Amino acid sequence: MSDTIFGKIIRREIPANIVYEDDLTLAFTDVNPQAPTHVLVIPKKPISQLDAATPEDQALLGHLLLMVPQIAAQMGLKNGYRVVINNGADGGQTVYHLHIHILGDRQMTWPPG
Repeated sequence: MSDTIFGKIIRREIPANIVYEDDLTLAFTDVNPQAPTHVLVIPKKPISQLDAATPEDQALLGHLLLMVPQIAAQMGLKNGYRVVINNGADGGQTVYHLHIHILGDRQMTWPPG
């Protein structure tokens, strides 16, 4: 996997508004928010996309998902939120470092928009 902007954020080469961090995970606000609250949750381990995850990543993927409710609560998302993982070009992925979007503080519609 080539280096991405998220790798640079993890290494603190690019500033970000970090809202959560532990040994495995980093979460920060999206610079191009699609909702009033828009946080990205990323693994510190570089995994290009969900399709590239291996059985060895199972615990890490579980950890990422379990951090979502904790981060959502920290962000004050009391009435619900949307969780999105884009996978590949047709899935809308633009940064090839696996990331989870947490979107909230507005009523979500379907299809997304």
